[in-house]
Amino acid sequence: MGKQGSPRSPQPEFKGVTRTVLGMKDYKITSNDPPSWKRMTGVDYRWHSKTLVLHGLKSDSTKYNSIRGFYVGKKNIRTIVLMFGLLGCLFLLDSIFISFFEFENLQPSTNSNNSSELQGSDSYISKKRSPIYMYDRLLNLASSALAEKEFKQESSKLWMEPYKHASLWKPCAQRKVQSNPGKSAKTNGYILVSANGGLNQQRVAICNAVAVASVLNATLVIPKFLYSNELPPDIKSLDAEAIGSQVTDAVLAKEATVADYVKIVLPLLLKHRVVHFLGYGNRLGFDPMPSDIQRLRCKCNFHALKFVPKIQQVASLLIKRIRKHSASKSMLDTQLVGKFIRNKDDNEAAKGSKKYLALHLRFEIDMVAYSLCEFGGGENERKELQAYRERHFPLFLERLKNSTSISPMNLRKKGRCPLTPEEAALVLAGFGFKQETYIYLAGSHIYGGNSRMEAFNRLYPNVVTKENLLTNTELAPFRNFSSQMAALDFIACASADVFAMTDSGSQLSSLVSGFRTYYGGGHAPTLRPNKTRLATILTENDTIGWNRFEVRVKKMILEGQNAAIRSYGRSIYRYPRCPECMCKHH
Repeated sequence: MGKQGSPRSPQPEFKGVTRTVLGMKDYKITSNDPPSWKRMTGVDYRWHSKTLVLHGLKSDSTKYNSIRGFYVGKKNIRTIVLMFGLLGCLFLLDSIFISFFEFENLQPSTNSNNSSELQGSDSYISKKRSPIYMYDRLLNLASSALAEKEFKQESSKLWMEPYKHASLWKPCAQRKVQSNPGKSAKTNGYILVSANGGLNQQRVAICNAVAVASVLNATLVIPKFLYSNELPPDIKSLDAEAIGSQVTDAVLAKEATVADYVKIVLPLLLKHRVVHFLGYGNRLGFDPMPSDIQRLRCKCNFHALKFVPKIQQVASLLIKRIRKHSASKSMLDTQLVGKFIRNKDDNEAAKGSKKYLALHLRFEIDMVAYSLCEFGGGENERKELQAYRERHFPLFLERLKNSTSISPMNLRKKGRCPLTPEEAALVLAGFGFKQETYIYLAGSHIYGGNSRMEAFNRLYPNVVTKENLLTNTELAPFRNFSSQMAALDFIACASADVFAMTDSGSQLSSLVSGFRTYYGGGHAPTLRPNKTRLATILTENDTIGWNRFEVRVKKMILEGQNAAIRSYGRSIYRYPRCPECMCKHH
């Protein structure tokens, strides 16, 4: 693939498409070749013989007397005028043809067209502007280093998990365990959940709600699908808010414990027989937690929840096109797209599989504006982001008035700023990925559009997105549903040979990395940069040598990769290596 967004990017190669347009072919140009208009149209006008005739007339002109010469000359002049008139018409046609083909070639390529979709329609995002660099010196050093590595063998360790014992952990949340004999078969009531947020927030909410329903011995109802079928008639007519049976985030603390639910929610459930969790998100902590409830959450997340067939089908096409062909299915592929993944056939096997790195680059306008950081765009950027905050985050600005402000510089030092595409590219280069690395870019709406992606594409031109690889027709059913678009990214990231994130707090990154740990068999590495440590490294932009930069980046990444058991209080969705979710085979 060529550089994303570049009008000079080579067009994608498709089977059955040759370099012939309206008869135009590639010719080896020699002194005997016909002029451009013949090559463009494929019409043979015997230009070579006409040249000889004119040359002959000129050389024989001394053979004629003055009168005869005048007559013949006048006749020849008319012939020449007609000939030049014909040539003029042909050259005019030539210009028209050339202009037409040049216009076609200068149109934005598939990458460019889709990069506009990547940028989005928001004026804050799609506004054309000059490229912005924050680390010019490091960027130049990275370019030189990647050029030197171009013909060197790439270390296979880049595509492997650094700890061999990671493969000892196997999925086992679905194993059957003895049920709790003390639990009553009779339900205490019904739990309704209104899960807010996007795809990944809703996924967590559903898994947590399943666990809570088990803790409270209640029947969980999914409002959107089963509300009208599952609730008894006498409960269906109740207004949960009016009777005081609606539980909001203000009632339950973030990451509440099982004891909190028993104390606060169970009495409401027993009294009204129904409880409605409104805006239910991350309202169930991870520890302390009974092992059977923890296992239930793992089973729900990694086994019970599946993407609907229409998403699986298109996602399988996406994976196939990223890899250049349908590679042998892995356990990850099977769990993500089910029956729609298939084994490679003999013809496709000959092409060879394409390794790819998936990058979740979180540099959307919301993230950028909310961070209160600065990203090298000067006064124009500050005004633009402040205007966006005033429009979209008025309550956030009100809260800021009563809090102690932290300077953008200090926010960056503390690692609280989203990584720019430029910073992400420097990390990949520092870790050792070559310039030819094939990269799937998850997400969309990069703030600053091509001006921000220019630095990234300068180091890594082989960037693709779902908008590049899927046709408009294939994407059409999902375009108006952000969660379904996110599902395609989720699958592409989870199936990648390497997954890299720029924000470890992202729900998508968290769930994808956990899914890769659970089903990856120790062969699905995830790269997590430590933003605080990276900020310290990047402050030395003006002095640090490239070798030293590489050493520090590699150390930062490797220390973020571990195969240890989940530590107390950490998310089982991100870190499923624990006895309740996975089994370790010695």
